[in-house]
Amino acid sequence: MLPTVKTKTSTPCASILDAIGNTPLVSLSQTFKAYNFNVLGKLEAANPSGSLKDRTSLSILREAMLLGLVKRGDTIIESSSGNMALGLAQACLYYKLRLIVVVDPKLNAQTEKLLLAYGVTIDYVTKPHPEDGYLGARLCRVKELLDKIPNSFWTNQYENPKNPETYLVTMDEIYNALDAPLDYLFVAVSTCGTLMGCAEYIQRNGLPTKLIAVDAVGSVLFGNEKSNRLIPGHGSSVKSHFLRKEFVYDSVKVTDLDCVEGCWNLLHSEGILAGGSSGGAISAIKKYARNIPKNSTCGMMISDRGERYIDTIYNKNWILDNFEVSNPSFLKND
Repeated sequence: MLPTVKTKTSTPCASILDAIGNTPLVSLSQTFKAYNFNVLGKLEAANPSGSLKDRTSLSILREAMLLGLVKRGDTIIESSSGNMALGLAQACLYYKLRLIVVVDPKLNAQTEKLLLAYGVTIDYVTKPHPEDGYLGARLCRVKELLDKIPNSFWTNQYENPKNPETYLVTMDEIYNALDAPLDYLFVAVSTCGTLMGCAEYIQRNGLPTKLIAVDAVGSVLFGNEKSNRLIPGHGSSVKSHFLRKEFVYDSVKVTDLDCVEGCWNLLHSEGILAGGSSGGAISAIKKYARNIPKNSTCGMMISDRGERYIDTIYNKNWILDNFEVSNPSFLKND
């Protein structure tokens, strides 16, 4: 039996930014119908710009404005593979702030179009850092821009403590919506802000929830050498400032193809068009299934929408061009 999910009535929002958060929990019973445990997805894709990074963006900007570090007309600078950029784009437009986002060639074409629609200045790095890959190159470029542009502020999702702190609220939403704690929570990692915010909530409240990190093959966060990855926003080529492994029960590595397959599985089984890290979490739960006791309740983040991956993850030709699969069975809607 799934724990009861409580429903809440909505009230009018004063602005689009007040619509961020209080995202629904969705049972993924069809995706995991062959398994003897239950899975709930926190639908962060329902945030107004389409991802959980809406929360991070708003939290960091509001504190910076409250402290007088940022004022109307200033320039915000950030490095992003997509979701943080879109969250900031929405908030900056509302607060009348200029935004420069440093990106690399892995940026999705759809995300690029969205950022341009928001009026964002996109600054491209074209060569990876010799040791720290494209992320390292982006961070170097951010520092260059900060030195050159007056009245500029780096939101710094990689080290700003408001990043993990934001997800204490997310976790509170999850646990207030349930009548029993989760047994397992699977969280895809990149900056590790979401992961460690979840970890802190679990520790503070003495919860029995086992936290499972979902990392990418080719990421350095949970071991192994870095290598090229196709799915942005998942994994990292540099170590995390936030990560404290002692608070993480276990980790699962997923490949790019695992992410793609998980996305299509979620789409065909639940009608949810989600991004790559969500597909990675779906595959991670299935890989980890033998370790999950019968009748357990698991949670995961459905981190972002799939529309921005329509030319990649949801494009059959792209899949055939990038993976050694001739006729992928996961593309069939049985």
